Amino acid sequence: MSQELIHVEVAYALPEKQMIIPLTVAVGSTLFEVAVQSKIVEHFSGLDLETATMGVFAKIEKNPKLRVMQEGERVEIYRPLLNDPKEARKARAAKAKEDKHSKSPLTPLLKSGDFLI
Repeated sequence: MSQELIHVEVAYALPEKQMIIPLTVAVGSTLFEVAVQSKIVEHFSGLDLETATMGVFAKIEKNPKLRVMQEGERVEIYRPLLNDPKEARKARAAKAKEDKHSKSPLTPLLKSGDFLI
């Protein structure tokens, strides 16, 4: 008796290198099992599937060892964020505010605490 199979993909990307690996796996395979079977760690030094965040089509899966894959799905292995997005946005907003004030023609004439009448 033959085992039923499904077609899936495993994707991982770094800024300088991206890879999508198509696989045919047994029905009932989990995200984690599919990632291991893809042997993607052989292509990316430092990638640890035990600790990596994984998901399917941009939806993070809390427990990839339990989530069963479906036909046509893609396991996505996510890199950790280098910067906190909220902090990066605050820094950009502060810089934009500073740039806006520095371009004002009145800036050189006014000091902190001065008022225009």
